[in-house]
Amino acid sequence: QVQLVESGGGLVQAGGSLRLSCAASGRSLSSLNMGWFRQAPGKERDFVAGINWSGARTSYLDSVKGRFAVSRDNAKNTVYLQMNSLKPEDTAVYYCAADSDYELTRSISAYDYWGQGTQVTVSS
Repeated sequence: QVQLVESGGGLVQAGGSLRLSCAASGRSLSSLNMGWFRQAPGKERDFVAGINWSGARTSYLDSVKGRFAVSRDNAKNTVYLQMNSLKPEDTAVYYCAADSDYELTRSISAYDYWGQGTQVTVSS
């Protein structure tokens, strides 16, 4: 069992930056692929970024490429999402999730463990 706790959300002006953290307990993340998802009010939860267990592979939603960067520190059992050049349309609750499959995936159904989410609000 893995417990995931996100932090780092908040209110920021458009063009600003935030760094989200996802700290894990109960199990090492070193063998797990990790994903970041977001859900805006009235919308479905969508994949934003992912990183495979070794950190060698990443994947991004097209609209965040070049602005967001996912990374991990397996020694600290933590995954990060650096978000730069934020836009109002990035406003959502952001969730981290862990997947024990071998291949990194964007499929929400593949992720076994979820955090409680952290709110990100970008003002115009």
